[in-house]
Amino acid sequence: QLQLVESGGGLVQPGGSLRLSCAASGFGLDYYAIAWFRQAPGKEREGVSCIGSSSTGGGPNYADSVKGRFTISRDNAKNTIYLQMNSLKPEDTAVYYCAATHYYCSGSGDPADFGSWGQGTQVTVSS
Repeated sequence: QLQLVESGGGLVQPGGSLRLSCAASGFGLDYYAIAWFRQAPGKEREGVSCIGSSSTGGGPNYADSVKGRFTISRDNAKNTIYLQMNSLKPEDTAVYYCAATHYYCSGSGDPADFGSWGQGTQVTVSS
């Protein structure tokens, strides 16, 4: 069974940067499309970025709200996906989740397409 564990969240000032990591165990991540989602209090979970598997390709795709500021990448040798977040804004504050699917990326990620989820990591952008 694929297991995902996020890390790298924390408190950062506006304009700062963070890099989130999503480490996988159980199966190789290169067989999965991987997405980062976020959920702020009182809001629905939204797709932030999605990158396709080695077989299906596709992506990376980004939500308009993070385009040009966030970068998703994968290191198959380390079985890890990263989300580099630059120029952070208070509205980026949320719990961030990584998720995996055998399907392709639909835009920046549709939660309904993803069956394997990490536990989430909190990102807080505040002065």
